[in-house]
Amino acid sequence: MRRVLVANRGEIAVRVVRACFDEGLESVAAVSTADVDSLAARMADNCVVIGPAPAADSYLSVGRIIAAARHADCDAVHPGYGFLSERPELADACAEYGLTFIGPPGDVMRRSGDKLRAREVAEKLGIPTGRGTPGLASLAEALVAAERLDAYPLLMKASAGGGGRGMTIVRGPEDLRRAFERSRIEAERAFGDGTLYLERYIEKARHVEVQIVADTHGNVCHLGERDCSAQRRYQKLIEEAPAVGLPGDVVQRLRDAAVSLAAGLEYVGAGTVEFLVDAERGDFIFLELNARVQVEHPVTEQVTGIDVVRTQLKVAAGEPLPFAQSDVRLDGHSVECRINAEDPERDFLPTPGVVTTWVPPQGAGIRVDTFVQPGARVEPYYDSMIAKVITHGATRGEALQLMRRALARFRIEGIHTTVGLQQAILADERFASEPIHTRWLEEVFLADDITEGS
Repeated sequence: MRRVLVANRGEIAVRVVRACFDEGLESVAAVSTADVDSLAARMADNCVVIGPAPAADSYLSVGRIIAAARHADCDAVHPGYGFLSERPELADACAEYGLTFIGPPGDVMRRSGDKLRAREVAEKLGIPTGRGTPGLASLAEALVAAERLDAYPLLMKASAGGGGRGMTIVRGPEDLRRAFERSRIEAERAFGDGTLYLERYIEKARHVEVQIVADTHGNVCHLGERDCSAQRRYQKLIEEAPAVGLPGDVVQRLRDAAVSLAAGLEYVGAGTVEFLVDAERGDFIFLELNARVQVEHPVTEQVTGIDVVRTQLKVAAGEPLPFAQSDVRLDGHSVECRINAEDPERDFLPTPGVVTTWVPPQGAGIRVDTFVQPGARVEPYYDSMIAKVITHGATRGEALQLMRRALARFRIEGIHTTVGLQQAILADERFASEPIHTRWLEEVFLADDITEGS
């Protein structure tokens, strides 16, 4: 492997370009016409335009990605996250044209990416999955399945994809028809597949995920767990590693389950096994396996000292993992804030535009992953995340305090961002002193603001 097509944009494209440089590999940025002057395009050894700004005509086109890789004489493709990263069609096309896909093969991606199939494997391995149902293709099937479960509330979910799309809480039988139609439409729009399923809904759930890496030699390791419970409408705002306040036996069972599932699926590359932990009872259920590098991988890198993206590149080159499980040690605590170009005061409306001032925080223990520069344009065509601020300290308290200082020094002008909201969350004593659940932001923190303003 010598030249990698980076088939993505934004901060993950910059991240992959840097990892290629560190590994002594050439990088070629695949860019839309909106990104020809992006930081990734400037940093890469070369760049190739793959189509117009709309993602469907550029970053989501398997044909254009393959054509770009062949045109630039690349021998590998890194899909980043989002876009085509979990589409087995891209992995299959790479194999057909003799390109190394930096991720799991298409057949492995199908097994792991389909939530229902992954859950079946998990159940065979004895991993808790909750009281779920088979795939539901019609409202009639959903009605029968809900009656058999006979336990509300339930969660209606899309079989394909993730990110909270196609997910609806069902409080009772009267909600089922509305929930099914809403989830089906959203799933079809987002993933092209309207298949749904039902599972038990945990009222106060913590979203905990385990980073795993696996090579082609049969080695699988976990890199610890992350807590991603600070969410709004299932979209994560703040992530941490390791997870806070979990009993040691629960942590070990989560890690063991993740490694067991990855081995059972014959997984290859970097991936994330996601779980819901019942904050009141302490038990957990398996959610899904994301067959790609995650947005929040930096917090894992900060506490383990292991470069997840470089590990992906080594595995794709056929090398064994450069460490054993006994080598993995978690040092201190890390926090990540996703900075989005959104206006929290206008229901998180995306705010594309030109960034007139951009002065990110710097200093020991602070890391900023971004593609933004002064004068950069935040386009309306893509995801609104523009940066990630990551802090690392000896303790959670130190990491949180450093994050408060970092956000206070972050100067962004020209667009609205979520920085102010994240500062308010970090200043809340409840967030700092106790583990929160996935509905805490909406039901507790934002609810306080609504009450105060009424």
